[in-house]
Amino acid sequence: MYTLFNPRLCVTSLFDIDLEELRQQGIKGIIFDLDNTIIPWDSADMCPKITSWLHDLVVQDFKVAIVSNNWNKRVKLIADRFNLPFVSRAYKPAKRGFHQALAAMGLQAADAAVIGDQLFTDVLGGNRMGMYTIWVKPLTTHEFIGTRVHRKLENIVIRILKEKGLMK
Repeated sequence: MYTLFNPRLCVTSLFDIDLEELRQQGIKGIIFDLDNTIIPWDSADMCPKITSWLHDLVVQDFKVAIVSNNWNKRVKLIADRFNLPFVSRAYKPAKRGFHQALAAMGLQAADAAVIGDQLFTDVLGGNRMGMYTIWVKPLTTHEFIGTRVHRKLENIVIRILKEKGLMK
């Protein structure tokens, strides 16, 4: 059960991800969570360095999509900046949003990675789909109240994963 919460890779920042290593793993596309993964929660401002990094992904022929539990208007605003397919109100960790993003990118689950800041939504959903999961440290501590509750539960799961030697 705990392996469903265990990401394949844990990073402090998006910039710690080795894109060439992902390519060698057979990854052709990346599904991003939105809030606290590529932009701070409840903000429309994206760090210029992240903007540049996302543009580089596309230039390097990675297919990219956004899957978020947030509202359509907010997700569309960011996705449109990069002309990316997106799924809003995805109800992660449900599979539906991930299936829709994979279809939009023309990829199978084994060809895609999921990058997000939450174990109970992004990592669990990606692992349930059989995708390569990457857990990134949240951009800010400013979060939706429901996420703050999840963080307390996440800490328990992280402790158990570490005790079992499944996570460093």
